[in-house]
Amino acid sequence: MTGIGIGESDFRGLITRDNYYIDKTMYIKDIIDNQSRVILITRPRRFGKTLNMSMLKYYFDCRQKDSKELFKGLKIMSQEEKYTSKLGAYPVIYLTLKDVAENTYENMLLSLKTAILNMYKEHIYLLDSNKIYGFEKEKIENILYERENENEIKTAIKELSEYLNRYYEKPVILLIDEYDVPIQSAYVEGDYEEAINFLKAFYRITFKDNPYLEKTVLTGVSRVAKESIFSGANNFDVFTILDNEFADDFGITEEEMDKVIEDFQVEDDKKEIKKWYDGYKIGDKEGIYNPWSILNYLKRKELKQYWVNTSSNDLIKLILKKSFTVKDKIEKLLRGETIEVKIDLETVIVGIENNEDNIWGLMLGTGYLKVTEVVDLANKIYKVALPNYEIKLLFEQIIDNWFRNKVMGNDLQSILKDLVTLNLEEYEEKFKILVREMFSYMDVGENTAENFYHAFVLGMLVGLKDTYYVNSNRESGMGRYDIMLEPKDKNGNSFIMEFKVYKEDKEKDIEETIENAKKQIEEKQYEQNLKERGFTNITKMVYAFRGKEVKMEVY
Repeated sequence: MTGIGIGESDFRGLITRDNYYIDKTMYIKDIIDNQSRVILITRPRRFGKTLNMSMLKYYFDCRQKDSKELFKGLKIMSQEEKYTSKLGAYPVIYLTLKDVAENTYENMLLSLKTAILNMYKEHIYLLDSNKIYGFEKEKIENILYERENENEIKTAIKELSEYLNRYYEKPVILLIDEYDVPIQSAYVEGDYEEAINFLKAFYRITFKDNPYLEKTVLTGVSRVAKESIFSGANNFDVFTILDNEFADDFGITEEEMDKVIEDFQVEDDKKEIKKWYDGYKIGDKEGIYNPWSILNYLKRKELKQYWVNTSSNDLIKLILKKSFTVKDKIEKLLRGETIEVKIDLETVIVGIENNEDNIWGLMLGTGYLKVTEVVDLANKIYKVALPNYEIKLLFEQIIDNWFRNKVMGNDLQSILKDLVTLNLEEYEEKFKILVREMFSYMDVGENTAENFYHAFVLGMLVGLKDTYYVNSNRESGMGRYDIMLEPKDKNGNSFIMEFKVYKEDKEKDIEETIENAKKQIEEKQYEQNLKERGFTNITKMVYAFRGKEVKMEVY
């Protein structure tokens, strides 16, 4: 073993360079055992999907002359003959769509042409075969020279599977990696309708009445079955992060991690490694580690964020930007709590930010959440939490950046500086501008208003995490305060914040709302906890809201 192959997703490259490899070849056995003709497996990004697809390609492909050497000593080769006999048994079509992430429909087609060109180049030898007819060779050349039209793109896989079936007189294995990249990219960029209509036809032609395929395996991050892009596939099975099948095949299991820690002699960091990168759960299998983060840690020996890629977070950012309904729940997640939500993993991309079930489903499937408990399986109710410290930091950064981008003409850090230095008149003025620009009456419905304002301010205060402990809804005195800011430097200014929404049927005006909030702070003795621990510079702040109107009082 010569080292760590960061970003190496080609199985042959990993093995021939003697890079460190966690043996996942039993995935091949699991694929063979599964009786479905079309298998879709969804896993979070950077969880080993592409490497595993590459492994399938090298195992099944009848053109690989060195396959026995590649798999020598790996677990699959010690299995029964029914599995080892599949080594080099089929022609294989391999298509990756990971680079088909474009900002327009036209660019998507160009990128797809390139992906199909690369797929056909692997079988350029067909042009020399007398088993392929002249007009078929012309079609192959059209693709190789990128002269094909949209209809020829749609039929490219089915026609290639026919050619290979005739050439080898064997059924074909089809592997499609990152199938959903064009779909998510089209939604984020705004060319969704054209893209989805094309992809529906592309997959329908590929799967429907295609007698040349032995088995198809697709991987992606999300399941978009309700979009009907696979309506032509028979015997189609989807395996998500909630299913037990293939649970050990992606990510690093606890048992595998113990060996990694021993091999790299990092026992002293074992507890911190678990805190940062463990916590995922697939089916009933707990203790799954993020492989991308682990490999980067092993190479650099630094505990920090590695599972960060701006483009990969675009859909999550879009959801957080548009959906205020989830922000109070995200606040609880950031405090280390579990929340109870309905989860639908059949992601409907259109309007996802307005459908909480889909939002939580997407966040679970993409690796931002983990299931801690099944509450009601029939109604898809689960308890979820953030999986680890790395994801907690990522959420804090997304929310912090979201607030920064929304402050028009007022830098968030300047607002927070005004707060902690008690420049409170300036703070209040900037805060009011922020409220006017960000709130809509739809955001603050009567039943959720107080939680909404609370979550809004708490999200803003994430920017103080380096110098303050930001506490929320904890006991102090004889009640629970809304927010307490506790400085890490005991000489700093500490804050108690209370939020009240004006109730027309109970209060004559918003000034009475303020007085009621102040009364609550004093009667419940919220400052007691701070005083007992030696804090003396305590500022009490009351926020009273009525729609977009906000009044503050400091004392």
